[in-house]
Amino acid sequence: MIKGAIVMHDLHLIHTDLKPENILLVSPEYVKVPDYKSTSRSPKDNSYFKRLPKSSAIKVIDFGSTTYERQDQTYIVSTRHYRAPEVILGLGWSYPCDIWSVGCILVELCKGEALFQTHENLEHLAMMERVLGPLPQHMLKRVDRHAEKYVRRCRLHWPDGATSRESIKAVLKLPRLQNLIMQHVDHSAGDLIHLLQGLLRYDPIDRLTAREALRHPFFSRDQFRR
Repeated sequence: MIKGAIVMHDLHLIHTDLKPENILLVSPEYVKVPDYKSTSRSPKDNSYFKRLPKSSAIKVIDFGSTTYERQDQTYIVSTRHYRAPEVILGLGWSYPCDIWSVGCILVELCKGEALFQTHENLEHLAMMERVLGPLPQHMLKRVDRHAEKYVRRCRLHWPDGATSRESIKAVLKLPRLQNLIMQHVDHSAGDLIHLLQGLLRYDPIDRLTAREALRHPFFSRDQFRR
């Protein structure tokens, strides 16, 4: 996935819609292995097994929204759950919006479900702050006119601007990124957390590039070299 982003960005292309549905396994072949977490007690029951792909090779698809780099790209891109903060705030976007999407996908692979499950911009931003900490003031000061309603006195207008109590509850139940990863990863949690913190930096200027991400220690550990 990150290698795919390197190729696209080297070609001056921004995918703008990276998400699990657009990342496919190259081979359909799989093997059956016992699923020790299954509630089934019968080895003859298919639910007793889980299917693992024989090859981890993947390919990126759906380039219908892909665009070349150019100045002042402010229109909305990316599927909601994988949309970067600069896109929501109308600050303009470029290659880093793909990197944010990659970070969200990696968390989803650990968690088993989308990190930011929302359909509202303000709730989405509040979820980001819950998981990653406060949005930088210099970004909130530059929001475009469409996003001004999400900000009050250089702070996110939350929870006062929430549409419902359910929305507030949905935000409050989210853990911090470090805690979330440690709930689902038994090994390499420290390296993975550090990688994700680089992929999910709010300011696109500070966000890791695809090439920098691939050089991260998480990908150079012994188990990934074998």
